[in-house]
Amino acid sequence: MNSTPDTKMGKLVGWVLSVPIITGALVLGLMVIYRANHYPRTDDSEILANFIGIAPQVEGPILGLNVRDNQFVKQGDLLFEIDDRPYRYALERAISEQATLEGQIADERRRIAALVSAVSVSQANIQGSEADVTRWAAAVDQARADVANAEQGVSRAQAEWSYSNNNLHRIEPLLVKQFVTVDQVDRARTSEIAQAQALKQAESQLRLAQAGLQSTLAQEERSRAMLQQSKAQHEQSQHAVTTLEPLVNQRGARGSAIETARYNLNNCRVYAPFAARVTNLTISEGAYAHVGQQVFTLIDARTWWAVANFREGQLQRIAPGMHADVYVMSKPNVRFAGVVESIGFGVTPDADVVGRLQPGLPDVQRTLNWVHLASRYPVRVRVENPSPDLFRVSESAVVVIRGH
Repeated sequence: MNSTPDTKMGKLVGWVLSVPIITGALVLGLMVIYRANHYPRTDDSEILANFIGIAPQVEGPILGLNVRDNQFVKQGDLLFEIDDRPYRYALERAISEQATLEGQIADERRRIAALVSAVSVSQANIQGSEADVTRWAAAVDQARADVANAEQGVSRAQAEWSYSNNNLHRIEPLLVKQFVTVDQVDRARTSEIAQAQALKQAESQLRLAQAGLQSTLAQEERSRAMLQQSKAQHEQSQHAVTTLEPLVNQRGARGSAIETARYNLNNCRVYAPFAARVTNLTISEGAYAHVGQQVFTLIDARTWWAVANFREGQLQRIAPGMHADVYVMSKPNVRFAGVVESIGFGVTPDADVVGRLQPGLPDVQRTLNWVHLASRYPVRVRVENPSPDLFRVSESAVVVIRGH
């Protein structure tokens, strides 16, 4: 059967049209393969941010709640207030106790100064008593010398009286025989009487010197007793002197008590530590806040990430520092710039492949899976220009790695 000219023309046109279409399809397919290999893309990703639970460090009734759920707060904004009266009273008590301690230290310092003065006085008394002992010891020596002189005087007067008395008794019998004159006898009697008086005077001087010696010995003994008493008082006054260390060592504890009370008082007002979004707020004013018990959650609005799960075969095309495009599903036509921060190095092992890891031997299940699925590893991409109104934790996203 012969072909008509129209049929041949139709085939020619078909060939002419097919070649560009097939060529375009091949080029497009190659471009898709190239972009898939060199610009990895995944829609298995979520938006994440750091978040913390706000829990008070002191307890008490909440007097003021200055935020509402899902509100955006700036760093330093007041979040809520706890009744601060018990903590204010505790601070005042701690300050008062420290002032009392300082007063005790001042009083003890004055008392110690008085005790030190008493030690100085007792030392001076010791020196005075030693001087008295020395003076009375010299007086004793002088009194003994006076007694010795008085005894010599008595001996001399005794000898002279004995001579005068013997002379009188020798010449009195001679007066009868007129061998001597009456005048000589009278002179001898007068001399005997004078020597007797001199002897009595010397004996009186001796008794006076002996009495002076006894008095001086008594004074010396008294001065030595006073010296011993002064030494005892000095030792006692030294032992009575105390130190300020027991009181001064309490300053650290009292100061710490003040700082702790002031710290607790300041913690009655809770402020936002950073720009954040309030969430999970389920309390109201009047609720009793407990230490360490979470009141609500703050989502850190300063930094946002897209955690994208890429197949293990794509990881060779991804490296930290690469640029990326991030699209959130709430507004997919807006592109956000990102930078790859890190690539995960571990995921939970697949029980169908390695079995269950347990003590003893691994439990590996026998399987006939014909298709081996590639593992996916999380890649953390930091978003450089996040929108605080669009980004939400766990929001779906699309991540495209653009390279360096």
